[in-house]
Amino acid sequence: MEIEFLSTVAVIAPDTPASRKLYVDALGLPLESRGDNEYHHSEQIAGVKHFGVWPLSQAAEACFGSTQWPAERPVPQVSIEFDVANAAAVGAAAQELQHAGYELLHPACEEPWGQTVARLQSPEGAIVGISYAPSLHD
Repeated sequence: MEIEFLSTVAVIAPDTPASRKLYVDALGLPLESRGDNEYHHSEQIAGVKHFGVWPLSQAAEACFGSTQWPAERPVPQVSIEFDVANAAAVGAAAQELQHAGYELLHPACEEPWGQTVARLQSPEGAIVGISYAPSLHD
Protein backbone atom coordinates (compact mmCIF):
# COMPACT_ATOMS: atom_id res chain seq x y z
CA MET A 1 0.00 0.00 0.00
CA GLU A 2 1.18 3.50 -0.73
CA ILE A 3 -0.06 6.22 1.61
CA GLU A 4 -0.10 9.64 -0.07
CA PHE A 5 -0.82 11.81 2.98
CA LEU A 6 -2.44 12.06 6.39
CA SER A 7 -5.83 13.44 5.45
CA THR A 8 -7.99 13.56 8.57
CA VAL A 9 -7.65 13.78 12.32
CA ALA A 10 -10.90 13.72 14.27
CA VAL A 11 -11.39 13.50 18.00
CA ILE A 12 -14.16 11.09 18.97
CA ALA A 13 -16.58 12.93 21.22
CA PRO A 14 -18.89 11.13 23.63
CA ASP A 15 -20.11 14.61 24.71
CA THR A 16 -20.17 16.77 21.55
CA PRO A 17 -21.22 20.06 23.24
CA ALA A 18 -18.32 19.80 25.72
CA SER A 19 -15.85 19.07 22.91
CA ARG A 20 -17.24 21.90 20.79
CA LYS A 21 -16.83 24.27 23.76
CA LEU A 22 -13.11 23.39 23.94
CA TYR A 23 -12.26 23.34 20.24
CA VAL A 24 -14.45 26.24 19.06
CA ASP A 25 -15.02 28.49 22.07
CA ALA A 26 -11.72 28.10 23.95
CA LEU A 27 -9.26 27.30 21.13
CA GLY A 28 -11.07 29.36 18.51
CA LEU A 29 -10.86 26.75 15.75
CA PRO A 30 -13.00 27.56 12.69
CA LEU A 31 -15.19 24.46 12.92
CA GLU A 32 -18.55 24.29 11.20
CA SER A 33 -21.33 21.79 10.74
CA ARG A 34 -23.97 21.41 8.09
CA GLY A 35 -27.62 21.40 9.10
CA ASP A 36 -28.34 19.68 12.38
CA ASN A 37 -25.30 17.42 12.02
CA GLU A 38 -23.24 17.33 15.21
CA TYR A 39 -20.04 16.61 13.23
CA HIS A 40 -17.97 19.80 13.39
CA HIS A 41 -15.06 20.14 11.02
CA SER A 42 -12.68 22.40 9.12
CA GLU A 43 -10.38 22.21 6.14
CA GLN A 44 -8.86 25.57 7.19
CA ILE A 45 -6.43 24.45 9.91
CA ALA A 46 -2.81 24.43 8.78
CA GLY A 47 -1.03 21.10 9.02
CA VAL A 48 -4.01 18.84 8.34
CA LYS A 49 -6.33 18.60 5.38
CA HIS A 50 -9.40 17.93 7.58
CA PHE A 51 -9.92 18.21 11.35
CA GLY A 52 -13.14 17.10 12.97
CA VAL A 53 -15.04 16.52 16.19
CA TRP A 54 -16.84 13.25 15.45
CA PRO A 55 -19.66 12.22 17.82
CA LEU A 56 -19.10 8.71 19.17
CA SER A 57 -22.60 7.73 18.04
CA GLN A 58 -21.77 8.71 14.45
CA ALA A 59 -18.45 6.82 14.58
CA ALA A 60 -20.34 3.74 15.79
CA GLU A 61 -22.89 4.15 12.99
CA ALA A 62 -20.13 4.46 10.36
CA CYS A 63 -18.25 1.41 11.64
CA PHE A 64 -21.03 -0.90 12.86
CA GLY A 65 -24.37 0.41 11.57
CA SER A 66 -25.56 1.16 15.10
CA THR A 67 -25.36 4.32 17.21
CA GLN A 68 -23.95 2.29 20.13
CA TRP A 69 -20.23 1.50 20.28
CA PRO A 70 -19.84 -2.25 20.96
CA ALA A 71 -19.10 -2.91 24.64
CA GLU A 72 -16.45 -5.52 23.78
CA ARG A 73 -14.29 -2.96 21.94
CA PRO A 74 -12.20 -0.14 23.43
CA VAL A 75 -13.99 3.19 23.06
CA PRO A 76 -11.92 5.24 20.59
CA GLN A 77 -10.76 8.76 21.39
CA VAL A 78 -9.42 9.64 17.94
CA SER A 79 -9.80 8.76 14.28
CA ILE A 80 -6.91 9.10 11.85
CA GLU A 81 -7.30 8.64 8.11
CA PHE A 82 -4.55 8.08 5.57
CA ASP A 83 -5.37 8.74 1.93
CA VAL A 84 -4.28 6.59 -1.00
CA ALA A 85 -4.22 7.40 -4.74
CA ASN A 86 -7.75 6.32 -5.69
CA ALA A 87 -10.86 4.45 -4.57
CA ALA A 88 -9.62 1.09 -5.89
CA ALA A 89 -6.45 1.44 -3.80
CA VAL A 90 -8.60 1.53 -0.65
CA GLY A 91 -9.90 -1.99 -1.30
CA ALA A 92 -6.40 -3.26 -2.10
CA ALA A 93 -5.03 -1.70 1.09
CA ALA A 94 -7.85 -3.24 3.14
CA GLN A 95 -7.03 -6.69 1.74
CA GLU A 96 -3.35 -6.14 2.48
CA LEU A 97 -4.17 -5.26 6.09
CA GLN A 98 -6.37 -8.35 6.46
CA HIS A 99 -3.62 -10.57 5.03
CA ALA A 100 -1.26 -9.05 7.61
CA GLY A 101 -3.65 -10.20 10.36
CA TYR A 102 -5.59 -7.01 11.07
CA GLU A 103 -9.36 -7.18 11.62
CA LEU A 104 -11.30 -4.53 9.73
CA LEU A 105 -14.18 -2.74 11.41
CA HIS A 106 -15.67 -2.65 7.91
CA PRO A 107 -14.42 -3.27 4.38
CA ALA A 108 -13.97 -0.54 1.79
CA CYS A 109 -17.23 1.31 1.20
CA GLU A 110 -18.28 4.58 -0.36
CA GLU A 111 -19.75 7.15 2.02
CA PRO A 112 -22.62 9.42 0.86
CA TRP A 113 -20.18 12.38 0.50
CA GLY A 114 -17.98 10.46 -1.99
CA GLN A 115 -15.18 9.23 0.27
CA THR A 116 -14.17 5.58 -0.05
CA VAL A 117 -12.87 4.22 3.26
CA ALA A 118 -12.03 1.01 5.13
CA ARG A 119 -11.46 1.19 8.89
CA LEU A 120 -9.76 -0.83 11.60
CA GLN A 121 -9.07 -0.23 15.27
CA SER A 122 -5.42 0.17 16.23
CA PRO A 123 -3.80 -1.53 19.23
CA GLU A 124 -4.16 1.85 21.02
CA GLY A 125 -7.91 1.90 20.32
CA ALA A 126 -7.84 4.59 17.61
CA ILE A 127 -10.00 4.26 14.52
CA VAL A 128 -7.60 4.12 11.57
CA GLY A 129 -8.99 4.67 8.10
CA ILE A 130 -7.45 4.01 4.73
CA SER A 131 -9.37 6.30 2.47
CA TYR A 132 -9.71 8.15 -0.75
CA ALA A 133 -11.51 11.48 -0.35
CA PRO A 134 -11.56 13.11 -3.80
CA SER A 135 -12.13 16.60 -2.35
CA LEU A 136 -8.84 16.41 -0.40
CA HIS A 137 -6.68 15.57 -3.40
CA ASP A 138 -5.12 18.49 -5.29
